[in-house]
Amino acid sequence: MAEKYAHPEVLVDTGWLSEHLKDPGVRVAEVSEDVTLYGQGHIPGAVHFNWKTQLQDPVRRDWISQGEFETLLGGHGVGPGTTLVLYGDKNNWFATYTFWLSKLYGVERVTILNGGRGKWIAEGRPTTTEVPAYPKVTFRGRPADAGIRAFRDQVLERLGKPKVALVDVRSPQEYSGELIAMPAYPQEGAQRGGHIPTAQSIPWAQNVREDGTFKSPADLRALYQGKGVTPDKEIIAYCRIGERSSHTWFTLKYLLGYPNVRNYDGSWTEWGSLVGVPIENPSAPEAVRR
Repeated sequence: MAEKYAHPEVLVDTGWLSEHLKDPGVRVAEVSEDVTLYGQGHIPGAVHFNWKTQLQDPVRRDWISQGEFETLLGGHGVGPGTTLVLYGDKNNWFATYTFWLSKLYGVERVTILNGGRGKWIAEGRPTTTEVPAYPKVTFRGRPADAGIRAFRDQVLERLGKPKVALVDVRSPQEYSGELIAMPAYPQEGAQRGGHIPTAQSIPWAQNVREDGTFKSPADLRALYQGKGVTPDKEIIAYCRIGERSSHTWFTLKYLLGYPNVRNYDGSWTEWGSLVGVPIENPSAPEAVRR
């Protein structure tokens, strides 16, 4: 019998969702990096969360408040008994970003569509451009869960501690300092390249198969434990702005059941611009490495 994920309830497959699209207790939301995709066609009945304008504060670099998040969910008919199914492009990286935010504010019934938008479309399942509207309800979350979020001072204080494992989920070129952002993306957002000292390079996309579904528990365990990222440690994952690292946070906490995993959503955009923090940059000339 195949080994199950630690929390299999946080994943639904395309077949299950197809059968539950008209279930009044299920609400589907698309959260894609490319925010134009929803308008081009989305899963029938799905609402749209624009991560740029709806999930982030428009002034300071932070998430929307608990009250604003409650208003967003309630405005789409998500109540305390609703199962929220999140999906998106690029192997669900912004869907897991929103899953993490949901858990930050205490949402209990939230899941990820395994394989995301890509798998749904690849299987020839229906899409629509119709934008649904649902009756507003009252949703109540909880104050932000500090246990799943890491801040820069917490990361700095933990450097070098044997029971802490940092995971850099970015591309190898970002980890080495060759690039500041992902390949083929604008090279902006930080003053310096490189990685946080002691961080292990485990790119987030290694969590999934070619079809975008998550790898087996055995394969995931071998991937992380082979780099010393073990469940007895406090794990801190980071990327550039926290979306790719939320994918790794989801994988470790919910699929493998690691008890103490944090997402450092300040990530390299913050760390790479801080004054005085340590950086390792293997791509820099030997004479200027610090």
